[in-house]
Amino acid sequence: MKQVLVINGHPDKQSFNWALAQAYTDGARKTDSTIWQLNITDLKFNPNLSFGYRQKTELEPDLLDAIDKLQKADHIVWVFPMWWYGYPALMKGFIDRTFLPGITFQPVEGKAFPKKLLKGKTSRIIVTADTPRWYDYLFMKSPTINQFKKGTLQFCGVSPVKVTYIAPIKHSSLAFRSKWLKKVFLLGERLN
Repeated sequence: MKQVLVINGHPDKQSFNWALAQAYTDGARKTDSTIWQLNITDLKFNPNLSFGYRQKTELEPDLLDAIDKLQKADHIVWVFPMWWYGYPALMKGFIDRTFLPGITFQPVEGKAFPKKLLKGKTSRIIVTADTPRWYDYLFMKSPTINQFKKGTLQFCGVSPVKVTYIAPIKHSSLAFRSKWLKKVFLLGERLN
């Protein structure tokens, strides 16, 4: 039985991202998997890695619980908006505070790359944007996807990482959003 963690990185509970995260969760609950849903905005934590890696910053109980779920999960789904070719500040703070040495990667003395502590896990990124995919890919070189997929998840051993890019959201029709909610529900339902 798979253990699946759905992480919602959008701070607004009325956002389309919240509906997408719920659609994926609802679909995944049709499988025999264990499903956890984590909304970053509901967690109580300081998003600043106050001392960098120079000194340990104590982890709040909500982050300890999130790390426990990250480590137990076989499949991690991230739902978030692309803002200014990045992701929301609170999500960045969550990553800074949870993707730490000894938790998601372990530096190896004398080696350029660390030991990847999240090997064996898979992931799906569901990102919403106002930028059309062709523009993000051809002209911007997909900075959000590259940073998160390669610079965070694959750096820590998560593979494969599949991407679902939904755009443009701004001024999108109800039919467009309904179609995507159905597609994302089916992604959850087919996760096995």
